Amino acid sequence: MKSHTIKLAIIGDFDPSSESHQATNEAIGHAAGPAGITGAYDWIATDTIHKRFNEIIQTYTSFWIAPGSPYRSMSGVLDIIQYARTHKLPILGTCGGFQHMAIEYARHVLHIEDAQHAEYDPYASALVVTPLSCNLKGAPLEISITAADSQVARIYGTASITEQYYCNFGLNPAYQEQLHRNGLRIVGSDTTQEARILELQDHPFFIATLFVPQHQSTPETPNRLITAFLEAAAKAEAEKNPLS
Repeated sequence: MKSHTIKLAIIGDFDPSSESHQATNEAIGHAAGPAGITGAYDWIATDTIHKRFNEIIQTYTSFWIAPGSPYRSMSGVLDIIQYARTHKLPILGTCGGFQHMAIEYARHVLHIEDAQHAEYDPYASALVVTPLSCNLKGAPLEISITAADSQVARIYGTASITEQYYCNFGLNPAYQEQLHRNGLRIVGSDTTQEARILELQDHPFFIATLFVPQHQSTPETPNRLITAFLEAAAKAEAEKNPLS
């Protein structure tokens, strides 16, 4: 099997005691081997992004916005998301990553300049991310994949999936239609019709999940979404460095 290389930055404030952070590392290992993928991945602390920004974007060709908000630097995370979005580099956001990818899009595409996350400022005027109507922390829930033409639908190959949640915050339903209509599509929702998967059209891989797919990954059964993300990451690296 031909080996493919990735250079992946995991954007988040790594905590060795976090089950989700450990699961992130493990899930990469589960998916990389069977897909013939090798190479480096590094955690990037969010409060180092601004001073290291040029180094980061020159070194890495794919980005995973990890769980674990509030981040030490929200603005640093949003800068990385914007860069990956506008330069069409693969990016996956899970849990807190989902929330911040929605905020970045609201600020820079919908021009809601004061779009905010209730975990940082519960009294902000434009709360794009708000507390969930029910506590999903640690709960497995069924998600309907609502767009048959989406990348997510092709990856999973089914109209319904069950995944694990560790979040207390999600996309404010008041902004769902505005985001969806302007390109950041809601392609997965739960029984309450609230957004659980976001996907950007016309992008190689820009997918955000409120659930944490790394918790559903095992060595025997790597998570399909993570495998697809690493394959997109390997393609991006090959395009940047075709002789490596």
